[in-house]
Amino acid sequence: MVQNTFRMNNEGRYWPQVLAIGVGSLGCINNGLQYGWTSPFIVKITKDKENYDITEDEASYFATMPALAMMISCSLFSYLTHIIGPKKTYLLGAFPYIISWILLMVAKEAYVFYISRFFAGMTDGIMFASFPMYMAEITEPKIRGTFGNGQTVAIYFGQFAINVIGTYLDVKKTSYICVVVPVLFLILFPMMPESPYYLIRKGKYEEAKEALKWLRRKPDIEEDFAKLKSDVQRQTSDKGTWNELFTVEPNRKALLAGLFLRLSQQLSGLQVFAVYTKYIFEKSGSNLDPDMSTMVYAAMVLIVNTLTCFMTEYIGRRKAYMFSLGTCAVVLWILGIYFVIDQFYPQVDLGSFQWVPLTGLICFTVFSAFGVTMIPTLMLGELFSASIKPKGMMVLIVVFGAGITSIYQLFYYLNTKFGMYCPFLVFAACSTVSSVLTKWLVPETKGMTLEEIQQYLTTKKKSLTNVETSTNSQTAI
Repeated sequence: MVQNTFRMNNEGRYWPQVLAIGVGSLGCINNGLQYGWTSPFIVKITKDKENYDITEDEASYFATMPALAMMISCSLFSYLTHIIGPKKTYLLGAFPYIISWILLMVAKEAYVFYISRFFAGMTDGIMFASFPMYMAEITEPKIRGTFGNGQTVAIYFGQFAINVIGTYLDVKKTSYICVVVPVLFLILFPMMPESPYYLIRKGKYEEAKEALKWLRRKPDIEEDFAKLKSDVQRQTSDKGTWNELFTVEPNRKALLAGLFLRLSQQLSGLQVFAVYTKYIFEKSGSNLDPDMSTMVYAAMVLIVNTLTCFMTEYIGRRKAYMFSLGTCAVVLWILGIYFVIDQFYPQVDLGSFQWVPLTGLICFTVFSAFGVTMIPTLMLGELFSASIKPKGMMVLIVVFGAGITSIYQLFYYLNTKFGMYCPFLVFAACSTVSSVLTKWLVPETKGMTLEEIQQYLTTKKKSLTNVETSTNSQTAI
């Protein structure tokens, strides 16, 4: 199996594509570090009145500031992927991350933390605008399906690392350690090739051939280049205007699928649990240590997502997402009911059930890993044709940022206004509905090249009609 994964045939290999994903994922580790930073440090900073005079309300904006910055900056960086390429655009992300960590080293007032978090959000905009596109365009279907989830695993590794480091070290010492990651990324990623898709779009055919030789390790890539060139030329035959994003059928279907994936992911509560992990455990009333619970949860997130990241290629995107949402909904209903009993029925002794919050979130992690965690990011670089991809991804990034901002504030508002049970019941209801809608809104892209995905989106309705007609005929017979 390993040989099949890393060897295409006697003339080519897969491992350079895996290497490029791995090196590129260093940027995703940094994203995880910044994304999960609020989990240990919102609680620490608000409790440390000796070094900080920051309230819980002020600290709640630490989580939303990156999402706002991502929304503001994504249009610029989505445009840059078309002008300078996804690789160079992605490299730019190292600089705001470095600035963010430096600011955290000296931060004392809330506004300095806000500025730092804003720079972190800028890089999130860069990463989501460029790396999914880069990864999709340098890999073949087998590698994209098997290792394309590596970026999500890297993000969760970063979240696990920041929860462990943040448990034992303060903000300043943690920042000194974490700044090493973007510096390392800045050193290593320039060694990786640019996207052949981008090079062909720019007419740099010899550079595109060299990139293909590096990525596929084939001495003769003329056939591969000719096919890729034909695919890119067909996809760029459209003008790629804003109007075409909404009026051209495959673009419209891709946008609808992308919007549904991102919104349903947000409404499952996935991002909330990553950011407010320690806060949730502290408010749950459990006698388990919040720091230890947070580390156990973060470790389980990393382990489970690492083990399941290869399974979407075998299960299929649509089935995995539907199953994941459905099972997550069951867990969320159980957690919501637990918090209802804890808040409204004090006469009920929950002493024997205080393991439920930790166990429930771990179960949520297991089930979300099969689809909710992986699929939206994986499909981000797959859905759109080359001509419309920057605009399509910009829309999805804006929606992603708006969704994160809204869901964080919604969680905080519902929890403080009604109690912990309320956001969990809302997430449960949304996940239940989304699981049903997945069947009609998410296309199956397993094993397809980027060109085949476009053809599938164009002919999907026709193909389904033919299948239904054939089925009805067989039934009649």
